[in-house]
Amino acid sequence: NPKDVATSFYHFTNGMSPLPSYETWDDFFVAFMTKKMPWGCYFEYLSKWNKYAADENVMTITYEELKENPVLGVKNIAAFFGISLTEKELQSVVERSSFQSMKKNSQKTHGAFGNVLFRKGGVSDWKNLFTEDHNEKMDKAFEERVGGTTLGTKLKYELYCKA
Repeated sequence: NPKDVATSFYHFTNGMSPLPSYETWDDFFVAFMTKKMPWGCYFEYLSKWNKYAADENVMTITYEELKENPVLGVKNIAAFFGISLTEKELQSVVERSSFQSMKKNSQKTHGAFGNVLFRKGGVSDWKNLFTEDHNEKMDKAFEERVGGTTLGTKLKYELYCKA
């Protein structure tokens, strides 16, 4: 969801020296909302991908879906790729792909960047940074740009992004 994406990207950019860092959350939020981010605008990215969301060779799944029900998420991913998993294999994938497991192994798998890439792994951390004004601006931008789209609906904005 855009609020958690912004929150995560704020911490990520401030932890990665090659990327621009921001003195305050407000400075970052302005840049995020005015398309001044490395790798472009989040809303434009969603709009571009929305064109392909119904394609048979594209599977959309959200982080929140995987957090809600990791077993179902892995089953759906395996089915999409035509992979048959035993119950033991399924449980192994779920366990090894959990945020906690990936964070624990992040130094091995990602070196010095592990701590930056694997920070908290939760949902709704945006509530620690967003003010009422930030919420209003993000809600408006989301509704105007992607609210009624396939991907916009998939994000369950009302559930995960309302204060």
